[in-house]
Amino acid sequence: MDNPGNDTPERYPARDRFAQGAQYIAGRLAEGTSGRTHRVVDPATGAGVLTYRLAGPDDVDAAVAAARAAFPGWAGATPGERSEALHRFAAVLAERAEEFARAESLQCGKPLKLTREFDVPGTVDNTAFFAGAARHLQGRSAGEYSGDHTSYVRREPIGVVGSVAPWNYPLQMAAWKILPAIAAGNTIVLKPAEITPLTSLLFARAATEAGLPDGVVNIVTGTGKEAGEHLVGHPDVAMTSFTGSTAVGRRVAEIATATVKRLHLELGGKAPFVVFDDADLDAAVHGAVAGALINSGQDCTAATRAYVQRPLYEAFVERTAALMETVRLGDPFAPGTDLGPLVSHAQRDRVAAVVDRARSYARVVTGGEAPQGELKDGAYYRPTLITGAAQDSEAVQAEIFGPVLVVLPFDSDDEGIRLANDTPYGLAASAWTRDVYRAGRATREVQAGCVWINDHIPIVSEMPHGGYKASGFGKDMSAYSFEEYTQLKHVMFDNTAAVRKDWHRTVFGDR
Repeated sequence: MDNPGNDTPERYPARDRFAQGAQYIAGRLAEGTSGRTHRVVDPATGAGVLTYRLAGPDDVDAAVAAARAAFPGWAGATPGERSEALHRFAAVLAERAEEFARAESLQCGKPLKLTREFDVPGTVDNTAFFAGAARHLQGRSAGEYSGDHTSYVRREPIGVVGSVAPWNYPLQMAAWKILPAIAAGNTIVLKPAEITPLTSLLFARAATEAGLPDGVVNIVTGTGKEAGEHLVGHPDVAMTSFTGSTAVGRRVAEIATATVKRLHLELGGKAPFVVFDDADLDAAVHGAVAGALINSGQDCTAATRAYVQRPLYEAFVERTAALMETVRLGDPFAPGTDLGPLVSHAQRDRVAAVVDRARSYARVVTGGEAPQGELKDGAYYRPTLITGAAQDSEAVQAEIFGPVLVVLPFDSDDEGIRLANDTPYGLAASAWTRDVYRAGRATREVQAGCVWINDHIPIVSEMPHGGYKASGFGKDMSAYSFEEYTQLKHVMFDNTAAVRKDWHRTVFGDR
């Protein structure tokens, strides 16, 4: 493990936790065996954080073997025993909250105030939720549905889960993948994005510190092509859970179906932000800026296309642009920073290319450039507002994954809802109105897995997160997620003491 000499030790003093490698298999850190290395970079400065050896297929095989060996014991533990372990896990995470917050800010460029107030507390809360949920997994009913036979349903763990997580919320995505799986009695191998592995590794180590058995939680840090595809296609992996782009999700589905795996996909989004003409304009403007710029726009539920009813359109554009211009870009570790860099220079360049192409068919009202001066070495991009784009344009239809909001007008309520639904995606949406009937219509007719009314972006552990259409299927968080990591078994037995022959005669005759 190479720790290059720069200012990173001051920004993240606990970097030496990864001196033994970026793979976590059977309770131990290890180096990858692919023969190739990867350099984690601080996107705010361009400085190296550490260089590690990537996982290859042999590491995936070792992690799956460790998970498979741990499965009988963990699946055989009582719900109460798994619950107690997860409660201890939550306590360890809470004790080390500052370390997690700093590591997440360092590798992703998120403002430290965001990781302290949102990412880490949300992860601790999610762990506590599944600690409780572990004791409440049950079938729907038991009863006599056929003569003297009693039927009931068992929910049982599936086996080894192979999960692939994205780079935009590494800590929370690790939690969303790992917690419901292990609470239900499964074991897991998680592949985080190779550019943001730090908090996933810390999360797995915290699980061991909390007393979870070795092999229950394993991490392999490698590329999607080499480690990810091998994990998804592994014959000993019973279920695959993937979060990422729709294009990669199609490839994951193709590989997983070859071994008929259970599949969970949370894919891309292009969330509409629908503002009706009776909305509180000031609230909608503030909601749009916060919803569009959360995590520098690198959020699949971010507000990316605002549809504003024509009487409010001009004022909304003017006020939103003005508010965007007050957003403070800066060092994620500085208290006054509102917006950090994108996760990498490559991602910044992809966002800039979309905006540059939009100039040929739309108007960039504000932003649309990388800042210079003291921020020039980081992967920063100014908050950007675009108007005048057509509904079928790239800026409206494609997932940009950056601090970019496109605003379009609409006239009738019918048109607003039609435009909101007019993309392949259906992950999240919001509607802004003071009219209960308009709000009710939006919740019924907008095709998305979550519809907020007069807000955009908040989530809670008790409620599900997941999409419609090309945004995938399956739910994260909540009891609905918990159940997805189980398989149903119908148990049916005869209540009579004698051997019954009536249905046998129906099939075989009197013998």
